[in-house]
Parts: sequence; C-alpha cells; structure tokens
Amino acid sequence: RELTSFLARLIPPPGEDRPKGPRVPRSIADLTRRLPLERKVAQLFLVGFRGQDLNAGVFRRLRRLDLGGVVIEAQNYTDPEQLASLAGEAAVVAREAKHVPPLVMASQEGGEFSQFPDLPPRFPPADLRDTREAGEVASQTGKTLRKLGITGLLGPVIDVGNEDGSGIGIRAFSDDPTQVARYARVTVPAYRDAGMLPAVKHFPGVGSATTSTEEGPVSIGLTLDELLRRDIVPFRAAFKAGAPAVVLSHASYAPDDFVVPASLSPAISTELLREQLKYRGVAITDDLADPAIRAVSPVPQAAVRALRAGADMLWVSGSAGDQQAAYVAVLDAVRRKRISRKRLDQALLRVLTAKRAYRLIRR
Repeated sequence: RELTSFLARLIPPPGEDRPKGPRVPRSIADLTRRLPLERKVAQLFLVGFRGQDLNAGVFRRLRRLDLGGVVIEAQNYTDPEQLASLAGEAAVVAREAKHVPPLVMASQEGGEFSQFPDLPPRFPPADLRDTREAGEVASQTGKTLRKLGITGLLGPVIDVGNEDGSGIGIRAFSDDPTQVARYARVTVPAYRDAGMLPAVKHFPGVGSATTSTEEGPVSIGLTLDELLRRDIVPFRAAFKAGAPAVVLSHASYAPDDFVVPASLSPAISTELLREQLKYRGVAITDDLADPAIRAVSPVPQAAVRALRAGADMLWVSGSAGDQQAAYVAVLDAVRRKRISRKRLDQALLRVLTAKRAYRLIRR
C-alpha cells in the first residue's frame, strides 16, 4: 500500500494537462521492491570506460555490479563492427549475470561533435537547413545507431544559441527559441520512433554561456523569468513531444545565486524541473567528472548531492576508481539515511520504467 500511494503521488491521473510521461507498470513496481539495495544504487549509474575491445574493465564491472548503463565514446571506437561488438557484449554480460539490461548510450551530435566520425549525422545542428532536414537526419542517425546496439542518445542538444556567440556554438540549431522548440518537436519523436531513448540537453539551457562546463565552472547570467522565456522554451516542447530523459547541465543559475551547478541543485532539479514544469521522465546528470564539478566537489560527494537534489541517473565518465568511489558514497548515504529510501526508489522507478518503455526490460 505504501508503494501504491507513493506511485500515485509520482504519476498523476491521465486526465491532468501535463507533459507526457510514463506510467509505472505493476511489474516495474514489483521489481523496484524486490531489488537489493546494492543493485538499486548500481542501477542509477551511467559509466564511461577505457578500452576498445571485450577485455575492457567495464565488462568485469558490469558482471559484478548491476550498473544502469554504459556510455561509449570516441576513445572506445574504431569502426561500426567493433562498436556493435562492444554494445552487444554489454547486453550479454548483463544477461549472463541475471542483471537488469543496461542502457548503452552515446553522444552523436554531428560533425566534429560526434563520437563516431564515420556514422551519421555528418553535420552539426547549426548546419542543417531546416527542421524537416533535422527530423530526417535524426531518424537516419537513430536507426543507424540502434542497429549497432546503441539504445540511448545523450542528445539532441536543444540549447538556444546566442547571436553574439556562445560556448555552445554550432551545437545549437538556432538562436531563436521558437526555432529550437520546433527542432525539439521533430527530433525527439524521430529518435523515439527509431527505438532510441533520447536525453535532451543541457537543462535548463547553456546557450548563453561563453565557455563550456568541460573547461570549468560556468554561470548563466539570466533571471529565472528570462530562462523561462528563452532557454526553457525548447525543453517544454521536448517534454510535450515525449522526451523520456533530460540531461542536467553543470552551469549555475540565478535560483542558486550563480554558485551551485544545476545538476547538484534542488532548486533546478526538483523545484523547476519537477514542480514547475511537471516533468516525469529520467533526469541524468551531465558528466560528474567534468571540471565544472571537480572545481566545487569531489566526484563521490557530487554523486550524493546530485541524487539528493533530484537527479535519477549519475553519469561518471572518469576512472573506474572514481566510479567505484561514487557508488560506495551513494550506497553509504542511503544506509546512513542521508538519502532517503523514498528518493532512491523514486529515481529507480523512473530508470526502470524508461527501460521497459524502450523494451530493454520485457516483463
């Protein structure tokens, strides 16, 4: 009864006018209840790795821990056949270990911002002619990656560019919020129809930043009202189009006096995203190994802060040592009640519901 009551609060009645979001099947609620604590925590981690073959250490970690997903990057890639081999091995290892199937994710934005240079899309968003072409390119990209075993995309980028130039550059489709919203409305369904889980990024928008969070701390000098009128417009469109996941940025914003990164901020991850915008999908942190986070917190503590703030999945690209330390820190925080079981189960429900929606879990 307690779980049923919790689900009722998490998932509103279908008649309410809210952005599209998944309903929680009974089988997923049961799985959430049955999983041991250690596996629950592991499901919330999305990890990068080193290596390009099946001897990569990540596969041993996947066998030992029921990790939520892996991210394949340029450093892991040689060619499409090898990519399919890596993605397939992740699924095989999880199945043999009787674990929940992991998401296999990648960031493939186009041009120099693609992890796999010989795969689509050929061009970054800013070089596309219009939203029709954007939808066609997203469909082609999604189908190509899905055939190779990639099940999730860290994208599309739906940040609004800055006409005076910004750190996001040609990764942004346009500097017009309305045009970027149209871009979101065509690309999100295209990826979904291809069987890919798209995680739109970087909420609540980094288009006004002059530098990247991959270089260090970034502040977005806009008020919340300005964000709502500009940067958040495409995210509203993406959520209404059924975006199953969103990537939380590491920039800092006005609600936190430009000090706390959004990925670690309850004001952004919960109050803005969940309470004001009513979003019900999976919230994934941007890479917690980025310099913007390391400048304010060690990775393990950042993982705890992000989950407490409202994130559901914790992306750690860094070393296996960082990943293990972050996992232990979150596990310890739950045991010591610094993270409530309710918050843990809330995050896990969202992750498992998304996996079932994209047929990784077939029950």
